[in-house]
Amino acid sequence: MGKLTAIGIEKLSTKGRHSDGGGLYLEIDKAGLKRWLFRYQLNGKRTWLGLGSYSRKSNTLANARIAATQAKSAINQGVDPISLKAETKTKAKEDMRASKELQKKDQFTFEVCALEWISRKEHEWLNIKHRAQVRNTLTDYVYPIIGDMPIDAIDLEDVQRCLDPIWHTKTETASRVRQRMESVFSFAIVSGKRSTQNPAQWKGFLDKVYSSPEKLKGVKRLKSGTDGHFPALPYANLPAFMAKLKKQSGVAALAMEFAILTASRTGPVRFATWDQFDLEGKVWTVPATNMKTKKEFKVALSSHACEVLGKLPKIKDQPFVFLGGKLGQPLSENGMLSVLKRMDRQDITVHGFRSTFRDYIGEVTDYDYRLAEYALAHVLKDSTEKAYARGEQLTKRFVMMEDWGTYATSELDATAN
Repeated sequence: MGKLTAIGIEKLSTKGRHSDGGGLYLEIDKAGLKRWLFRYQLNGKRTWLGLGSYSRKSNTLANARIAATQAKSAINQGVDPISLKAETKTKAKEDMRASKELQKKDQFTFEVCALEWISRKEHEWLNIKHRAQVRNTLTDYVYPIIGDMPIDAIDLEDVQRCLDPIWHTKTETASRVRQRMESVFSFAIVSGKRSTQNPAQWKGFLDKVYSSPEKLKGVKRLKSGTDGHFPALPYANLPAFMAKLKKQSGVAALAMEFAILTASRTGPVRFATWDQFDLEGKVWTVPATNMKTKKEFKVALSSHACEVLGKLPKIKDQPFVFLGGKLGQPLSENGMLSVLKRMDRQDITVHGFRSTFRDYIGEVTDYDYRLAEYALAHVLKDSTEKAYARGEQLTKRFVMMEDWGTYATSELDATAN
């Protein structure tokens, strides 16, 4: 994206469709009216999605780009953005209708405020599963207890009635429920529906009542004999593993090999599309929607990783690199896991190979640890580290990833020779 500008759009009057890049277009009709369109392809079918009329105040270029990004995120999750748009609109109407019905009974109850908060905020939640989880957790753990209470009358004891039953048994869920309750109360406060302190606030309030979720999870890990990290393969065993992996057939095996060679998470690999790759420059640009950090990231590709890509066919009207079993769909979430099961390696995880990479770089090579952290797309914490990573360090990462690929495939290469 980035071909259009806010000032340029105001001056633009030529009839037709004007591309901003990435599938986003500004269409100008015979009457001079402007509207946003997003062009996408799913299941081999090309479709235009309307994103509303252009408005200098309410539907700007920035708004249209956000909408296009959300549509891309839906496509990457195998969901048609037109269907999602209709479903979201329907749910929003249902939430508002339910909110108004509930208001007739009890003005501004917790559920009324929660439904209104969801209808206003869900457009920024790119992950479709997350949207459902927000609704479901409130429905399961909060509404039955305080849903019909006036939002302004709820206090600490009421919040505890929701959280006490699950804080120690379902710590992760309880922590998310608390966060969502805090957001609802904050919305009620700023919108004038509540006048007292937020009873679900953590810092300086609930942290005096409940044990830290992270510490609770740490205790559980100690009791179970795990360290909380994804089970990883020791780097000394990697070359032999890669040689065995090479004998596995199918797209999932190639996807795992690529994930290992790039030290990437499974999500960006599964949703990788051919237009993200500059094979000549050996750079894979992962869009923000596919990154955990929600920031675009450039992956330095080794010659070994490029070899894997070279084995995959480019099929017309199929954008994904690692295709799933269904037409137009990416590799399934459990695709790479099934390869590990076939190899009888349930003792490790695909994600764990990122730790294998980090351990190898840190213990065997002389590369700066920050370079390895950057290659893993980890957020560097202090100012010194951030200054180090101000550039993308691509030149250095090319060398490091080439060394990693050479080591990972060393037993395979030895066998070939």
